[in-house]
Amino acid sequence: MMDKRQLGSSSLEIVPLIFGGNVFGWTLDQDASFGILDAFKDLGFNAIDTANNYSHWVPGNKGGESETIIGNWLQERGGRDGVVLMTKVGGRFGYDSKPNVKGDYIKEEVENSLKRLRTDYIDLYQTHYDDETTPVEETLRAYEDLIKEGKVRFIGASNISPERLVESLDTSAEKGLPSYVSLQPEYNLFDRAKFEHLYEKITFEKQIAVIPYYSLASGFLTGKYTSEADFGQSARGAGIKEKYWNDRGRRIVAVLNEVANAYSVSASAVALAWLLAQRTVAAPIASATKRHHMDAFVEAVNLRLDVASLAKLELASS
Repeated sequence: MMDKRQLGSSSLEIVPLIFGGNVFGWTLDQDASFGILDAFKDLGFNAIDTANNYSHWVPGNKGGESETIIGNWLQERGGRDGVVLMTKVGGRFGYDSKPNVKGDYIKEEVENSLKRLRTDYIDLYQTHYDDETTPVEETLRAYEDLIKEGKVRFIGASNISPERLVESLDTSAEKGLPSYVSLQPEYNLFDRAKFEHLYEKITFEKQIAVIPYYSLASGFLTGKYTSEADFGQSARGAGIKEKYWNDRGRRIVAVLNEVANAYSVSASAVALAWLLAQRTVAAPIASATKRHHMDAFVEAVNLRLDVASLAKLELASS
């Protein structure tokens, strides 16, 4: 059995790798999703992250498909108490629409999420995209009502400015309102600057658990892209190449593979273990579409990188 970590100041305890549910209803249909969820749980993991708008970008989808699949799986398999269920509100159902975290909207959307997830409560309910026209107190008071009603246990934030995050935390403290216990930012070995310069100090000082998304940089940090030809083997290869395939990206991948070989693990495991070694990171979020992809998850939570390996990765990604 793998060790668990407490999620920030909450009472939630998770094995420190969270499954990213954006693939459900997108690259995985319901049957395939059930198989992946079964395998994830059988390996000993217990935390799943999704959102009310996943997977709205798929033609024919309306949003909520990921939650529906997870809910159907929970209904069929049982064991809800053994799963730490995380979802988000305020997401954009269309890329041209604005996020919304007004109190009434949150209360309306939580009912939709609970219905799709086929559960009475959400363990971690997160502000997905902050709506800066809504006062933070209005958002927090809506969350307060949901916590009092037993529909939500704890709250977190995702795409929020550092200023609004601090304002939210200060408002919670001043007015005795629920406080964000987690932050879900984009953070990985390649994409470091924004989090480390703008958020890392806040999360450390306020004891906010960091649960990074894009932990493997859309697959770039799996180590499978080592030459120009490799990008033609993936449907997402062109986009990954454009964003990541530069001198710095090549240097990161080379060192990732070097460290992976030294430990006899996958490059994915090293990239995830590097995140787990950061002082504010509670658990990275990662997805899988095949059972064997999750071998790296197990390797990562059991891997303790030594000082020399961490230094190599720091230097390569600086």
